[in-house]
Amino acid sequence: MSSTAPNTWSPLFTVPVSNDFQDFHECLDQDKRIALYDVQGSKVHADMLTRAGILSQEDNIKIQSGLDMIAAEMQENRFVWHKEYEDVHMNVEQRLTALIGDAGKKLHTARSRNDQNSTDIRLYARAELDQLIVELKQLISAFSDLAELHSETIMPGFTHLQVAQPITFGHHLMAYAEMFLRDLSRVEEARERLNMSPLGMAALAGTSFPIDPEYSAKHLGFADVCHNSLDAVSDRDYIVDIASASSLIMVHLSRFCEEVIMWCTPLFNFIEVGDAFCTGSSIMPQKRNPDLAELVRGKAARVIGNLTFSVTLSKNLPLAFNKDLQECKPPLTDTLETVRPSVSIVAQMIASITVNKEAMLAAAQQGYSTATDLADYLVRKGVAFRDAHHTVAAIVRIAREQKIDQLSDMALENMQAVNPAIAADVYSVLTVEGSVASRNHTGGTAPAQVKRAIERVRGILAQ
Repeated sequence: MSSTAPNTWSPLFTVPVSNDFQDFHECLDQDKRIALYDVQGSKVHADMLTRAGILSQEDNIKIQSGLDMIAAEMQENRFVWHKEYEDVHMNVEQRLTALIGDAGKKLHTARSRNDQNSTDIRLYARAELDQLIVELKQLISAFSDLAELHSETIMPGFTHLQVAQPITFGHHLMAYAEMFLRDLSRVEEARERLNMSPLGMAALAGTSFPIDPEYSAKHLGFADVCHNSLDAVSDRDYIVDIASASSLIMVHLSRFCEEVIMWCTPLFNFIEVGDAFCTGSSIMPQKRNPDLAELVRGKAARVIGNLTFSVTLSKNLPLAFNKDLQECKPPLTDTLETVRPSVSIVAQMIASITVNKEAMLAAAQQGYSTATDLADYLVRKGVAFRDAHHTVAAIVRIAREQKIDQLSDMALENMQAVNPAIAADVYSVLTVEGSVASRNHTGGTAPAQVKRAIERVRGILAQ
C-alpha cells in the first residue's frame, strides 16, 4: 500500500493524494524548461488585468516585483521546486504568494493552467525554432563553402550505389544544401503556425472578465490570438509540425552521415573527417572511426519515434483539454534537444573534411561512367536514342570481355564494328572531365553551374 501526501488542491478533496500518484503525476523535470516563459507570460497577464481594471495598480506592482525575484531565483538555480505542487504554474504561484502575500493569489484571475501551459510551450518552442533556423543556415553555409572548394572536383555519381555518371563533389554537396533549404522552409512555416496566443482562453470557454487577449498576444510577440477557445487549449498540432520538420532534418542528416561513413572507409578513401570528430578503438590501435556520423544516424531514429509519439497522442482525444496532453512535452523537448545539436555539430564536422581528389577521380573513371555520353554522341549522329542505348550496351559488353576498364581505352575499330557511325571524334566525349563539363545547364553538374547554385543559395540565406 502506498503512503499519502496532503491534498493541496481544495476542500473538495477529503482524501490525501497518494505519494505514488504524486510521483506519477508531477512533470517538473519537463516544466523547468518552460519556467522562465511561465514567468514572462504571467507578467504580461498581470499587466493586461491591470489595464482592464481587473487588478489594482498596487497589486500589479507587487506581482511584477515578485515575478522578477522568481525569475532571478530560476536563473541563479536558487528556485526551490516542490513536487507536491505538481507543475511549474502552481510552483510559481505558491512562491509568488509566499513573497508578496495575498496579491499573488490574484494572478490566476481570468486564466487557467490550460491556456497558461499552452502559452508557455509555444513561447519555448518558438525560441527553440528561432535558434534552429540560425543553425540550419549555418549548416547550409557549411555545405556551400565546401562545395565552392570542390566545384571542379570529379567523383562518381551513383544510382543503386553503382557507378552511374561522373559528377562534381561540389554538385553532390549542393544536393544537401537543397534538402536543408526545404527543411529551413518547413521550420519557418511551423514557427509561423504556432505563433498564435492562447492566453485568455482560460479552461475551455474563455472568461467572463473583460480581458484584452490582443494586448497579451502583442506583448508576448505573437502574431495573432487563437480564435476558438476549445481549439486553443487542446491544440498540439504545432508539436507535430515541429516533430515532422525535425524528422526530415534528421533523415537528411542521416543520409549525409551514411555517405560520410562510406567515404571514410579505405574501400572508398574519398574523404577524411577531422580528428576532433572521430574516435579510436580500445583494442585496434589503427582504427579511426567517424563516430559522430554514426551517432547522428542513430539519433534520427529517436526523432522519428518522437513524431510517431506526438501524432498518436492526439488521435482519440475529445475536446477540450485532457491530461494526456501533459505527455506532449517530452517528445517536443527531446526532439528540439536532439535536432539542434545534431545540426550544429554536423556543420562543424563538414568544415573539418579533407578530400582525396585523386581517389574520387579514379573511382569516377571506373564502371564505364561515360556510357551515357557515348549514347548521346550517337544521338547527335542521327541514331535514335533507344538504338544508341543498345549499341553502347553492346560496346560495354565487349569492354568487359576484353577487361578494358574505361570506354576511352577502347580501340576505335572495336566500337565501329558495333556501329560505323562512331568516328575518331568520339574520344572527346569519353573523358570524365568532358562528361561533367557538358552538363552545363541549370541544375547540372558542370563547375559553372555548381558556382551558380552556390550563389543562389547564399542569396536565399542572406534574405
